[in-house]
Amino acid sequence: MKNLISVVGPTGIGKTRLAIDLANYFKTEIISCDSRQFFQEMKIGTASPSEEELAEAPHHFIGNLSVQDYYSIGQYEEDALKKLNELFEHHETVILVGGSMMYEKAVIEGLNDLPEANTKNQEKLQQIMDTEGIEKLQELLKELDPDYYEVVDFHNHRRLLRAIDVIWQTNKKYSELIAVSQDSRDFKVIRIGIEATREELYDRINRRVDIMMKKGLLEEAKGLEKYKGLTALNTVGYAELFKYFDGEWDLDFAVSEIKKNSRRYAKRQLTWYRKADDIHYLKLGYSQEDFDRLIEYITLQTQK
Repeated sequence: MKNLISVVGPTGIGKTRLAIDLANYFKTEIISCDSRQFFQEMKIGTASPSEEELAEAPHHFIGNLSVQDYYSIGQYEEDALKKLNELFEHHETVILVGGSMMYEKAVIEGLNDLPEANTKNQEKLQQIMDTEGIEKLQELLKELDPDYYEVVDFHNHRRLLRAIDVIWQTNKKYSELIAVSQDSRDFKVIRIGIEATREELYDRINRRVDIMMKKGLLEEAKGLEKYKGLTALNTVGYAELFKYFDGEWDLDFAVSEIKKNSRRYAKRQLTWYRKADDIHYLKLGYSQEDFDRLIEYITLQTQK
């Protein structure tokens, strides 16, 4: 059986480096399941792998789309599985990496057959949002499905609309519907995480935002301002700078909000991963010895 090593963890923890180290050890390739890194115009704000990192190991699904492209999680599942099958023809092991929880789930388990969007529900929810704001949708979801509310990116109104619509249609919690694994996969999945104290993680996130600003995040966001209504840009790092451009916030406050919202997102990711009992953790700032032990663990798992 072929092996898929899935490197997971919150934003800013160092997944890119670990994925490259593993890809080099196994002489294989990397599939990204970071849904923000699909967009070629958003390199800095999504901390996409650098040119040097991309040269260290072949990567797929990095900068493969434009922010103007519509791309659903269902399309990603199909494309990623197709790419995996191609890679498994030449490699025993492939690496999957990214912090988009649902996108990882789509690859390793499959998505459920959820109902199509209900136009009336969508219109009703859109009206609620237009008149009472996104906060009302957040409240509504928290009431209907507190478990999904814990992990959803609640700044993303489309995710909120989708979840509430499905709950109304099925009378079931969205978190329960997506918890049921659909297709069995014909490859073994080994999930690897990186662990750090909350202080270490938050410090890394804050420093990373400062680095992004030095690398030119402000200019990148300015160039994308004309697309600010698109879903791809309704995301941390860009939404805050658009408010600065609109004169709502000053720059220091916008940057502090990027840090705060990135920490919040990391907290949600941690909540999601904590519920899993199949993730093997490596310490932040791992040594060669730690890495060797990880390889031993992976080798044992592949032999089971």
